[in-house]
Amino acid sequence: MEEEATTATRSLLLKQKLDNSDQWSSSDHGGVQLSESSPTTTSFVVLISTLVAVCGSFTFGNAVGYSSPSESGIEDDLGLTSVEYSLFGSILSIGAMLGAVFSGKFSDIIGRRGAMGVSEILCILGWLAIVFAKDAWWLDLGRFLVGCGIGVLSYVVPVYIAEITPKNVRGAFTSLNQLMIGCGKALTFIIGSLVNWRTLALIGIIPCIVHVLGLFFIPESPRWLAKRGRIEEFEAVLQFLRGKNADISQEAADIIEYTEKLRLDSEDGVLYLFQEKYTYSIIVAVGLMVFQQFGGLNGFISYTSAIFESAGFSSKIGTIAAAVVQILMTTLGVLLIDKCGRWPLLMISATGICLGCVLTGFAFFLQDLQSGKELISILALVGVLVYLGSFELGMGGIPWVIMSEIFPINIKGSAGSLVALVSWIGSWVVSYTFNYLFDWSSAGTFFIFAVICGMGILFIAKLVPETKGRTLEEIQASLTGTPQ
Repeated sequence: MEEEATTATRSLLLKQKLDNSDQWSSSDHGGVQLSESSPTTTSFVVLISTLVAVCGSFTFGNAVGYSSPSESGIEDDLGLTSVEYSLFGSILSIGAMLGAVFSGKFSDIIGRRGAMGVSEILCILGWLAIVFAKDAWWLDLGRFLVGCGIGVLSYVVPVYIAEITPKNVRGAFTSLNQLMIGCGKALTFIIGSLVNWRTLALIGIIPCIVHVLGLFFIPESPRWLAKRGRIEEFEAVLQFLRGKNADISQEAADIIEYTEKLRLDSEDGVLYLFQEKYTYSIIVAVGLMVFQQFGGLNGFISYTSAIFESAGFSSKIGTIAAAVVQILMTTLGVLLIDKCGRWPLLMISATGICLGCVLTGFAFFLQDLQSGKELISILALVGVLVYLGSFELGMGGIPWVIMSEIFPINIKGSAGSLVALVSWIGSWVVSYTFNYLFDWSSAGTFFIFAVICGMGILFIAKLVPETKGRTLEEIQASLTGTPQ
């Protein structure tokens, strides 16, 4: 208790000092002279730190994309049955669920950088187990370890980026997470068509190593440092991120004041999530993940080739077209998110994925009727491309952006773990059930997804807030009713 009181006193004294001065003097802060440049200026340090962080996103995409090009090679070399290979593919999600459960608390204890580093070590061990696997057991163990790693990365990467970036570019920088996931998947698919599965797994270690080495050159999240009471480090890191000539007095004061109010209010824990003031934030974040996953994402992504083949279209051409469309639309989303805002892109994206489901379902409906054969393959192609392109524009990355923005630092760990867990559970459920649903009714499967996407449109329209152009403290205070 005495230590907490001392920390709180130091924090409040610093806030008072910041409030009473327009800029810090060189005598107080190691000779750093500050000008009146805007604290929202994007510095080179923020850019480099973001690029290092999204190496974890590339690792994520690499892991997700590995199973498709490796299937035939692994089955031939190790003699796996299709059932055994299905276990290998799905155990990634099981590991990711476990990683997601501990991701928030883990990153709160050892920091955002520490969590990313440990996650990548798990991924490296997992890839090595796959490279040297002689039987299904080692193969599954490796895949599970990689899943644990990316389960943590799926939470900590967008949170770290949101906590270091200025409000005017936070959306675009955080959206790079989704872009790099897409790049990781696409590049893995392309390389996987050229090399064997062991070589592909060995190549998967490269972005992990790059990420680990890069972590030594980037700062810790200043908001995490403020929460831990490490005020001098917080002060130095925030100045480092904003640039040596930036006036950070107001931004620092706002972070300190808001963090102290939360510290006095409550500490992180699962039980605190059930307080009434956090209900809205939990509903928004969890709801977005539910509609993101249960709207059919893993059906379209994991079974793209099967959908095209069933519709009579070339799976190779269709898959390449899908990869190109996803990268282009993700890039467009990154460019537009801080100009148009989160909410408009989410509405356009949700409407697009609903339309994509309807078009794909209608293609298979015509196939069931044995009517309009010349339209079936084209409708299926257009439907899949509309779905995947629309998804990457908004529903792919923006739910993670909003998750990283709306939770106060005192519950971010537990709330973020819950949201990541919901996402991975949804991913596994859709992946596991898609084949059964598709065998039951190919058209009906996509019409079910269309109904869920339609519900998602209503959810976004009625409940999801716009967070563009506001600081994290402003967003969180408005959602929880906590005074700034």
